[in-house]
Amino acid sequence: AKNRSVASTDMNMHSSRSHSVFTLHMRGVNRKLKMETKSALYLCDLAGSERIDKSGVEGARLKEAVSINRSLSALSDVFQALAR
Repeated sequence: AKNRSVASTDMNMHSSRSHSVFTLHMRGVNRKLKMETKSALYLCDLAGSERIDKSGVEGARLKEAVSINRSLSALSDVFQALAR
């Protein structure tokens, strides 16, 4: 969160402008049954998608908003492909 980028828009005072991905690795041990289970949990904190016409952004913020919306659309395509 130290490098998290935020900016103000007409829609949100503290709009997140960055994505973060966290991975939590877990390990469970049942000593009685002598079994071990490993797993991973992936968490994504995505920059907010905003309606460009309502956000009031211009210049560099407009270019940034377009990139954020494009990347969220691409991520949606990935999730849809994985679901097939």
